Amino acid sequence: MKLTRRRFLQNAGITAAALATWKIPKGVLASPVPAATMASGLPGSLGAQEVTSVCEMCFWRCLLTGKIKNGRLVKLEGNPKSPANGTKLCARGNAGIKLLYDPDRLKYPMKRVGTRGEGKWQRITWDEALDTTAENLNRIKKEHGMESLALFYHGASAKFIEPFWHHIGNPNRTEPAFFQCRGSRDIGYLLTFGDSPGSPERMDMEKTRLMVFLGTHLGENIHVSHVMHYIEGLCNGAKLVVVDPRFSASAAKADKWLAIRPGTDTALLLAWINYIIQHGLYDKEFVAKYTTGFKKLKDSVKDCTLDWAAGLTDIPAGQIKETAELMGKLAPHVVIHCGRFVAWYGNDTQRSRALAILAAILGTYGVEGGMYLKSKPPRPKASLFQSDEEESDLEPISDKWPFPPPGTPSEGLIEATLTGKPYPIKSWVIWGTNTIQTIPASHRTIEALKKLDFVLAVDQIPNDQTLFADIILPQCTYLERYDTVYVWKDVKVPYLSVRQPMVKPLYESRDPYWITKQLAERLGYSDCFPYKDAKEYAEKKLESVDLSLEKLNKEGGVVTFQGRPYFTRENPPEFDTSDGKVQLYSEEMEDEDLDPIPRFEPTPAPPKGYVRLLSGRTPVHTFTRTRNNVWLNAEQSENDLWLNDKVAKKLGIKNGEEVCMENQRGVKTRPIKVKVTPGIRWDCVYIVHGYGQLSRHLTQAYHKGVSDGLTFAKNTLDPVTGANAMRVNFVRLIKDGKVLEMPELGPLPSGIPRFQM
Repeated sequence: MKLTRRRFLQNAGITAAALATWKIPKGVLASPVPAATMASGLPGSLGAQEVTSVCEMCFWRCLLTGKIKNGRLVKLEGNPKSPANGTKLCARGNAGIKLLYDPDRLKYPMKRVGTRGEGKWQRITWDEALDTTAENLNRIKKEHGMESLALFYHGASAKFIEPFWHHIGNPNRTEPAFFQCRGSRDIGYLLTFGDSPGSPERMDMEKTRLMVFLGTHLGENIHVSHVMHYIEGLCNGAKLVVVDPRFSASAAKADKWLAIRPGTDTALLLAWINYIIQHGLYDKEFVAKYTTGFKKLKDSVKDCTLDWAAGLTDIPAGQIKETAELMGKLAPHVVIHCGRFVAWYGNDTQRSRALAILAAILGTYGVEGGMYLKSKPPRPKASLFQSDEEESDLEPISDKWPFPPPGTPSEGLIEATLTGKPYPIKSWVIWGTNTIQTIPASHRTIEALKKLDFVLAVDQIPNDQTLFADIILPQCTYLERYDTVYVWKDVKVPYLSVRQPMVKPLYESRDPYWITKQLAERLGYSDCFPYKDAKEYAEKKLESVDLSLEKLNKEGGVVTFQGRPYFTRENPPEFDTSDGKVQLYSEEMEDEDLDPIPRFEPTPAPPKGYVRLLSGRTPVHTFTRTRNNVWLNAEQSENDLWLNDKVAKKLGIKNGEEVCMENQRGVKTRPIKVKVTPGIRWDCVYIVHGYGQLSRHLTQAYHKGVSDGLTFAKNTLDPVTGANAMRVNFVRLIKDGKVLEMPELGPLPSGIPRFQM
């Protein structure tokens, strides 16, 4: 059976399939926990009412306990009953209060009164806003067809609009953050193991003997439970190898930091695979029983020698050999981390395939200290739609890529908006995502927004995309609403919880269920969203697994289930691939005229006088979502530019001085402070992603720092998935009005071409 697109969409590693109604069998729940929620006067609460919920300051969704006094939220803490984060929250989680009480919040519906991009609005009623939206969407649909409408979305706030868009037969929906983060990674692992590595990633770091990070920046992307497990693993004596052109927070804790030449990661992975095979360091029993294509893999990588990889990667052959032997010695208790925020060079699915193949031949799948298994807890079920899903004979834009993740690659919708091909897109609904800052080459997104007939923005704060909206709808925060029932299955102890409000919605903000239901009815879909409100929907889902909000709250806001994280005789290996085995050689890729085994494809080096622009994360912020938060802004209000110390000396730049960047299109940035450091290679510079917002209505974030997206000159797409590449743009520096040509401190290998201007 071929791995078709439908099988991708059905795969639980990418989207949750609808499952039969469950009843919780006796003995499945963990030991009972004392009642701790919705009570006042609890010990230590100083008379505050306590309510449990689920955080949304990032997508990790830690469990929360909020303390409310006199109707006001005064403190957020981790839920002590959580099997993941426990009592711990990161800085962002604690600062959720300042999202709730942000004076810049969108407070009521508004319509545009200036030109698009000016950010001039007028307050209107909810009825006028919803009626105007429905009239425009229905008009555009009638004039140009269903395909002329597109949805850009992100996060829990889109849990209702996204399935509605799918239900009405419109394929033009995209989650930009997914395509810029882990879309290509998930497809790479799905093509290999028949499953994605999950979110949270199923990496058994606390039990491992060795962690290998390539595309992983733990300590900078603070996902609380993941970082806890990472630190626990280090405390338990695990070794750490970090591959990164920059001395990241993880590299600072590494036993081996491999400062790789950007764009050569696949060469390193293939050399590791070859050395491990040639020296018999692979797991022979696992490979023989559970994989296919080993002989073809061995033949394919035989020329990927240590010296070959050393010449490309700028990593000494001795270090490549030493780290390969360390993996072989400590396998199978090795975490080959799959990475996150790894859409880099436009060949990212194949690099992820190489990572997955390395993990497979070491036998790390389904074992303690490796990559553990997805759990199968009960899944609550309640239908949002009373009618059948509408069929469409429209050929989706995503069909131009062989294995796209669900939805449409963001750049595909932007291109269609700009060119009208393969058909014109006339309206965007932007729901909870900052399209301008999220999608690379922001100038193209802005150009597309100006071209549209109608733009609807649904958000909590006046982010950049609201500047271009015709109608703005104020959505309440995660602390003011019921949402849905969450089940965590990518954890060793699976658990269930529900988001519920801690305070009443402020101003005229409304919850996502109500907004979507109102829009659906005005668009002629009155048979959608049959529940009175989000609370009733949550109750219906809980009822399907023999729970209720009352029962859940008596359990402390969470129930846990038994997990089966490792292969055992009773839990044997199963792989959802065409032949039930790990695909070292992918016939599905071969059928699409793609390399069935990853090979090294050189990424063009910077033009003469330029360096590569890298971007990443910070533990204090979640992209642009938290930039206007007064607490977090006080901790890190701007980003800085990491510059190699030897390059800085040649250019006469001192630490803390300001420079501007100029990309290969000649576009200049605002000034940014320089961080001079030996902790980055000479051929690249680095900034944290998500700064430099354009909306002057964000009093904390407006023009603070520099945007990487606005600095990017071009887009490069992964040929397998259509995901954007985030590390294919180049800059030089401007100081005191003078353009500085970046020096080259090392030779360019003969196998790597130079980018042509």
